Amino acid sequence: MSSILTNNSAMVALQTMKSINKNMGQVQNQISTGLKVGSAKDNAATWAISKVMESDVKAFGAIRESLALGSSTVNVARNAAETTTKLLTVIKEKIVLAQEDNVDRGKIQTDITQLRDQIASVVGAAQFNGLNMVNGKSNNPVDILSSLDRASNGQVAAAKIGVDTVNLTRAEGSVVAAGDAGFAPSGATIAGAGAAGTIAVITPEGGPNVLRPNDPAAAAGAGVVAGDRMEVSLGFGGETFSVSYVARAGDTAQSVGNAIFNQLEAIKSSDTGGWISNVDFAVDTAGEITLTNNLAAAGDAIELTSEVRRGGGELRALDSLNVNGTTGQRAEALASIETMIQSAIDASAAFGSAQKRIEIQQEFVSNLMDSMKSGIGAMVDADMEEASARLQALQVQQQLGIQALSIANQQPQNILSLFR
Repeated sequence: MSSILTNNSAMVALQTMKSINKNMGQVQNQISTGLKVGSAKDNAATWAISKVMESDVKAFGAIRESLALGSSTVNVARNAAETTTKLLTVIKEKIVLAQEDNVDRGKIQTDITQLRDQIASVVGAAQFNGLNMVNGKSNNPVDILSSLDRASNGQVAAAKIGVDTVNLTRAEGSVVAAGDAGFAPSGATIAGAGAAGTIAVITPEGGPNVLRPNDPAAAAGAGVVAGDRMEVSLGFGGETFSVSYVARAGDTAQSVGNAIFNQLEAIKSSDTGGWISNVDFAVDTAGEITLTNNLAAAGDAIELTSEVRRGGGELRALDSLNVNGTTGQRAEALASIETMIQSAIDASAAFGSAQKRIEIQQEFVSNLMDSMKSGIGAMVDADMEEASARLQALQVQQQLGIQALSIANQQPQNILSLFR
């Protein structure tokens, strides 16, 4: 049936044209923007996921900058520690040279003083953006933002790399009370003619390495924390020898005792003919060091002093180095410089390991950002080859649709021929 009021063919052709034009608009939008999901109305779920990932990519960009800043800061600290190690090694050479009798020890002492002051300059200048990791004034550890961890439930947490600082200054630190730190005794007199005395050695608090000291006044579980310096001094006839050890995580009572014992033995072996050569040292598995005074007279008493200092610098013994004094003082200087060199080496190695870890994390974050960008692109980017092919097909469909609509619109004209 033909009708001049309703043209079904034209309506069908018109709907087809609208559909074709709509599809062409979408394809042209994809071509112009490069996105197949440009807004939430295109695909709400995909758009939401992509926006979350895009925000994470921006966050990782900030993390990459944080890692670069952290790497530079640690690099400065490492260079300072390595330079300090070199200067301490030069000082050691001077001290070894001073053991020879036919040298000008006064000039050598002057050289040591200049090198000591140069170390202070290096440590003081070792800052990046105001943060100095070797002068004992920064927070420990220094936290460097390293990652953004997103859980499956959508919760986000920032991950950090903690880098331990060191104190390479000559700061004395504050004395910790013997009872609080568990270090005993704090002053004793060991009479001569075979009298013996004991040094109670302690280790850091916490874990299996806690050692109850031999101090009855100490509180239960008392101990020192990593970084505290234990000092032992022996004095006789106006001459004093001092040795020290800085507590480290993982120390045991025996390892601490052995460290102090070895330093005492080194001084004794170098001070041939001096009074300290008449003192015998022994250490047991509990870390206790026994001193036996073999000076001939009962009145030849050796003064023993022991204490713990907190917050002091690793190089505080630099100020007491004296190669222009007695044989014993030169031996003490040699033992002290060995300890300080090891502290500087440990700091250099620790900073080097931390810097390497940060650089690995930098590379990972960079690769992760690239992977996330690729993933986002796979979800929302338009396939330009496919879009081009679709556009050409739709252009053909559009031309055919126009032709079909034109034919449909001609049908009412055919009805006029029925009335001629």
